[in-house]
Amino acid sequence: MIQISDTAQSYFRKLIEREAVPGMGVRLTAVDAGTPRADARLEFADPSELLGDEWAVDCDGFTLYVAATSVAWVDGAEIDFVTNATGSQQLTIKAPKIKGEAPTEGSSLVERVRWVVENEVNPQLASHGGKVAVQEVSADGVVLLRFGGGCQGCGMADVTLKQGIEKTLMGRVPGITAVRDATDHESGDAPYIPRGTAA
Repeated sequence: MIQISDTAQSYFRKLIEREAVPGMGVRLTAVDAGTPRADARLEFADPSELLGDEWAVDCDGFTLYVAATSVAWVDGAEIDFVTNATGSQQLTIKAPKIKGEAPTEGSSLVERVRWVVENEVNPQLASHGGKVAVQEVSADGVVLLRFGGGCQGCGMADVTLKQGIEKTLMGRVPGITAVRDATDHESGDAPYIPRGTAA
């Protein structure tokens, strides 16, 4: 169930009235759901633009439409329109399930490795325009990764692998015995630090 405060409903109602389109509502969609980049998107929903599979939430003076593919991700969401300490107003959306849930101890080794890579490793690498993808996790706990973006061809990739990624994975995922690089670094076209220039 989605909770929409009275102040948020009033805010949406005023915006919709300004649009002056009969039947106009608001659509809530989960973008990149289940990932660290997940976000909730709110936008006007003209009746002619609806797909027909949306869930409809009746509000005071309008309807909130939830994209069918987003329902599980925004279940339990709270939408509010608040005034903060400085007097400015802000629309807030709290959707506790939108980024997914961490795998449990009973989850497969692959699921646990992917979760740590997506939620801890890649957000750090993104600051350099880089990322890694899990290519394989062997039965004996060896993780094979492929670097991409600014990390592919980077002169510091080995250091990042050993001092950053391997340390993180071995510390957070019991059963990991080694982390190896399967990247073709020679084909990297925009490395953060070009090979041969790293100190």
